[in-house]
Amino acid sequence: MAAPSTGTCGLMERSVRERVPPLLTDLYQFTMAYAYWRAGRHQEPAVFELFFRDNPFDGGFSLFAGLHDCLLFLRSFRITDRDVEFLRFILPPNTDPAFFDFLRGLDCSTVTVRSVPEGSVVFARVPLMEVEGPLAVVQLLETSLLCLVNYASLVCSNAARFRLAAGHQRKLLEMGLRRAQGPDGGLTASRYTHIGGFDLTSNVQAGFLFGIPVAGTMAHSYVTSFSSLEEVWPQTLVTASGDPDPVDVISLTKVWLRRVCELLGAEPGKIHEGELAAFLSYAIAYPQNFLPVIDSYSVGCSGLLNFCAVALALCELGYKPVGVRLDSGDLCRQSMEVRRVFRLCSEQFSASTFNSLTIVGSNNISEETMTELNKKANEINVVGVGTHLVTCTKQPSLGCVYKLVEVRGRPRMKISEDPKKTTVAGRKAIYRLLDADGHPFLDLLCLNVEPPPEAGCTLTCYPLGGDNSAVSVTPAQVTCLRKEVFLKGQ
Repeated sequence: MAAPSTGTCGLMERSVRERVPPLLTDLYQFTMAYAYWRAGRHQEPAVFELFFRDNPFDGGFSLFAGLHDCLLFLRSFRITDRDVEFLRFILPPNTDPAFFDFLRGLDCSTVTVRSVPEGSVVFARVPLMEVEGPLAVVQLLETSLLCLVNYASLVCSNAARFRLAAGHQRKLLEMGLRRAQGPDGGLTASRYTHIGGFDLTSNVQAGFLFGIPVAGTMAHSYVTSFSSLEEVWPQTLVTASGDPDPVDVISLTKVWLRRVCELLGAEPGKIHEGELAAFLSYAIAYPQNFLPVIDSYSVGCSGLLNFCAVALALCELGYKPVGVRLDSGDLCRQSMEVRRVFRLCSEQFSASTFNSLTIVGSNNISEETMTELNKKANEINVVGVGTHLVTCTKQPSLGCVYKLVEVRGRPRMKISEDPKKTTVAGRKAIYRLLDADGHPFLDLLCLNVEPPPEAGCTLTCYPLGGDNSAVSVTPAQVTCLRKEVFLKGQ
């Protein structure tokens, strides 16, 4: 497990600048900016809001994520000479050359952002971010901000659902990098699933950049690469106490394997020698980090027996094996059998370490299988989740939008034939109302010019998208949900 990295703030900012340059946007942002500029409207003060219309995964909430990346993007927003030359190439040839000089001088020093804190529970149609600044600049920011928030919030919310399904006792390991939508999707997933409730990641770069604890030992390929004990090298290991005389681990393990087979009534002839060789080789390399995958051949006939033999040899030498990983079959049933064998070994061989061995389960885990896991008896301590977590298979997009709500101090509203797409005009304030026990029960959306709600005072409100029926509530506490997070370029 890696310790949190230090001094990586500059690396994170450079990573965002390289992944999200100003040209990572839609062409119409630049064509609109040019039209604003030609009309002399580019400096008009404007306000946009970023929100989503429906809670994801048919659920009742989302988690807001991506804010930190947005702030780093805003701070480094510059259009370079090289960017300008490409824009000259793709924009219509009659574009006024002076517009490109205007672009060269753009930054976000006049932009103000107010936002819900990252990691907050949020709900549909409540503005997560308010972006204020010159019309042309805040228009150019639209696609990039949506790109940084949409997937981050979606995968963070997905992780929270996995965490709720898993409960609080089980550790969760994110291992979806190989299944993610490209390198950036993989890195984003590792970061924001951690915010959403996952304890560990297999992604080394995420550990380096963000200080997320990293975990992992071996894959099936390592196990199947061995065929005999002759491939184990070195064949000796010094004791944990530092005794200078190395011990022949192969001979020691063979003794323990015979004793384990006798204890369990197992057939030694069914044990895969290559698997035992792989376990021994890895244990000699990492005697304090021995956690092999034990289902490359057969858990009951080979993998579990080989693990116990090697683990008992390590215990005799003063080391503490970590546990095992199950990656196929009935995880619940297998984990129960594995734990039973661990307890037997602990009692029979006085190996107390076997009482605390970890069992990791990983096998195409979804939110539904996680819920089922909790309904069945099992002994799994850590669950590794990949595909269904990082690809958000139940819903591919959160659907965040970025809508204009004010220009020159005047409210602006989109009225659509689809009522769901109609926007609420004007700048807003958002308050979270709490009951006497300190539990939030309602998020209140007000126009900025309206007086804020007060604790202990009853107020009348109307549900967004409802049937216009009024609701009277009396909050015990009131908190302002959105804070100023970016001002004058910082």
